[in-house]
Amino acid sequence: MSIGYLVNPDQAMVWRGPMASGALQQLINDTHWQDLDYLIVDLPPGTGDIQLTLAQKVPITAAVIVTTPQDIALSDARKAVAMFEKVKVPVLGIIENMAVHICSNCGHAEHIFGSGGGEFLADKYDVPLLGSLPLALQIREQTDSGRPTVIADPDGDITGAYLDIARRAAARLSLQARDHGAIFPTISIENT
Repeated sequence: MSIGYLVNPDQAMVWRGPMASGALQQLINDTHWQDLDYLIVDLPPGTGDIQLTLAQKVPITAAVIVTTPQDIALSDARKAVAMFEKVKVPVLGIIENMAVHICSNCGHAEHIFGSGGGEFLADKYDVPLLGSLPLALQIREQTDSGRPTVIADPDGDITGAYLDIARRAAARLSLQARDHGAIFPTISIENT
């Protein structure tokens, strides 16, 4: 689900924090999700109103931090980790996006945004690096055509990287302690 489905594609969403937070809550609560194994919410970088609203109003099992290797992106990712720690949302791990550029003509791999940033962040916060994804033209082309890489090229190396990340995240998630307290009402017994 996306707010983009509900507005004109050329319309700018110029909302203050309370409006954006309200829209997020409405998307989460009023969408008929059917049977979900996982609900993944893709957030913009940072520690703003949307992230805080999500952490305070929705029972979150864990967060996954996605970063690119360069210093400026790692700075935002560090702040996100700190925010999730502050609001008691465990960080499942780090994903490094655009870790390496793969030339679509010759296949040459080059670390144009630097290297090792995701691994550094994972080590610093003692969370696993769930995996790295390349900056590859085929990802953009396939996604823009409506056939993401895992569908368009199910046996490809990039699909393998996505599936490895998904498996690692699911495995880590299965180890998380579950708090079922919110499901049950509070019962108090008074002796009269």
